[in-house]
Amino acid sequence: MRLLVIEDDPELNRQISQALEAAGYAVDRALEGREAVFLGETEPYDAAILDMGLPGLDGLSVLQQWRDGGVATPVLVLTARDRWNDKVLAFDAGADDYVSKPFHMEELLARLRALLRRSAGHASNVLACGPVRLDVGAARVTVDGAEVRLTSHEFRLLSYLMHHPGKTISRTELVEHIYDQDFDRDSNTIEVFIGRLRRKLGVEIIETVRGLGYRILVHAPGQLAGKTAT
Repeated sequence: MRLLVIEDDPELNRQISQALEAAGYAVDRALEGREAVFLGETEPYDAAILDMGLPGLDGLSVLQQWRDGGVATPVLVLTARDRWNDKVLAFDAGADDYVSKPFHMEELLARLRALLRRSAGHASNVLACGPVRLDVGAARVTVDGAEVRLTSHEFRLLSYLMHHPGKTISRTELVEHIYDQDFDRDSNTIEVFIGRLRRKLGVEIIETVRGLGYRILVHAPGQLAGKTAT
C-alpha cells in the first residue's frame, strides 16, 4: 500500500514517514500544499495524511482541490486545530478522518489502518484467504498459524492483492502501489516477487491472469485451487 504524507514540519514528516515504512507501507512525502495537489492528482495513493496548517496553500484548500478534481484518495487530516468547527470544515471538504496534534503515533497508525480497511470494504485488520492470514496491524503473515518471513516489498505486494480479493490487478498497478516515488521501478520485478511469494506461502492463492495481471483467489479453507503458472 502506498501513502502520501503532507506535513510542513520536516522532522515530524520524517517521523511519520519512518513509522509508516516500518509498518510495511511505501511512503511519499510533501512539505507544502502545491506539491501535495500535484502528487495527489498524478499518483495513485491508497491514502494520504494531510496537515491542515501548510504554508502557502493550506491543507483545506489542498483537500478541496483534490475533491473538486475527482481525486477520491482517502484522507486523514492532521492538525493542531481542535475546534469542532474546524473538524466540520475538514469533513465537509472531503476528509475521511481527523487526528489532532499532539498525537500518539500508535493512534495515527490505528486510524490509518481503519481508514484503509473501510476504503477496501474490510471489517478486520486480519485479511484471510484459505490458510493464509495477513495481519495489517502487526505486519505479519502466517500460513496455518506458522509465521512466514517476507521482505518489505513481498509484504506490500501480498497486502495489496489481499486488500482486493478476486480483482485482477495489472503489473503496472502493483508497481504504482508498492513502490514509493523515488524507487527505480521495474514491472519485471513483480513477476519475481510473485514467484517468491508462491514459494514462501506454499499454497496457491495467487492466480496469474495471462496478459492482464494477478489476483488473489477467493476460496474457503480447504477449497484452494491447484497449481497456477508463474
